[in-house]
Amino acid sequence: MNFLNEITTRYPDAVSFAPGRPYEGFFDTEQIFTYLRHYVDHLHQQGSTPEQIRTTLFQYGPTSGHIRELIADSLRKDEGIDVPPEAVVVTVGAQEAMLLAVRALITGPDDVLLASSPCYVGITGAARLLDITPVAVEEDEDGVRVDRLATAIDAERARGRRPRAFYVIPDHSNPSGATLSLKARQELLDLAEREDILLLEDSPYRLVSPGERLPTLKALDRNHRVVHIGSLSKTLFPGARVGFAVADQPVTDETGRTTVLADALSKIKSMVTVNTSPISQALVAGMLLTADGRAGALNTATAAYYGDAMRVTLDALEDAFPPQERTALGVRWNEPGGGFFLSLTVPFRTDEAALTQAAEEFGVIWTPMAYFHPQGGGEHALRLSVSYLTHEQIKDGIGRLARFTRARAATNRR
Repeated sequence: MNFLNEITTRYPDAVSFAPGRPYEGFFDTEQIFTYLRHYVDHLHQQGSTPEQIRTTLFQYGPTSGHIRELIADSLRKDEGIDVPPEAVVVTVGAQEAMLLAVRALITGPDDVLLASSPCYVGITGAARLLDITPVAVEEDEDGVRVDRLATAIDAERARGRRPRAFYVIPDHSNPSGATLSLKARQELLDLAEREDILLLEDSPYRLVSPGERLPTLKALDRNHRVVHIGSLSKTLFPGARVGFAVADQPVTDETGRTTVLADALSKIKSMVTVNTSPISQALVAGMLLTADGRAGALNTATAAYYGDAMRVTLDALEDAFPPQERTALGVRWNEPGGGFFLSLTVPFRTDEAALTQAAEEFGVIWTPMAYFHPQGGGEHALRLSVSYLTHEQIKDGIGRLARFTRARAATNRR
């Protein structure tokens, strides 16, 4: 990823499909003050004194967060996830939630974290910081295969190891763009119950995608098998860096007291970041309060924009690679119904040399899919992110990508 950042900096005029960042056209600086005022007014209406409000905003605050009630309310209204506020930990982005969950669940050398592959680099990075090597479970075009996960669990147990958790993005996955069917979701939950593992469900792209949404794994969870990881960065305010973990699994602590897994995550967080910025929490809380707690209502326009961006990208690919040429070249891509990403297969190795040539000679940047395969793979595929660019930039960038692909393929044939 350092190399990718270096390439982006070195070629600032290139059209970059690399960053999975929200589109900035919906941001308004003045809204920051409006959101903060909404939250302050809310605290006052709840009975807080000016002194208590001052303390809430200026002091460190509780490790688990000030706004757990608002997040729990939002999850009920947007996602049908009904959990008590005590099961929520407010984190510094979803990235910290991943780190806390992995640290809490993988506690010994024989514990195993499994992850769908290709996989978001945040979970593999968090695991490796803790000297944990995730076991990859290869996806197909429809996402993770439950039978492959079962096989991986059996193989790890045969080695004398203990599979503890499986990380997955069921909706519009990063990087592949795949979405699990309702049948696959239920099969995954059944497998988790049967094999006594937890599912780490990452869900950053649901509310920024158009159309009907399938239920989250957590909404379908009847046996406390899902730790739900969420982010308010993609949906509300990237710079606030506010995420959360929903961990309602009953656990028994060292004193014999029964609590929930969220308490264990909070204890770990107290040694990592102490707490999540109260100002950041206030800003996203203010946003939620403007829409009666419904983050989905705040994303109607953004979801439509990203849906259009995906359609513009797919149409541009169709125009740039006519069917006959596409077949001859061996180029193909998937067609996600939402999210920020899609995957493109090409007839050459998508290594750093190819990326450098694409940026330097053709003015287009993409992400090698090999970055997202923790145990190898993806050498002939690349990820395109459609979220950060205007529609005109997308069309221009796809044209550049097509010219690069033809040139690279011709070089390989020599």
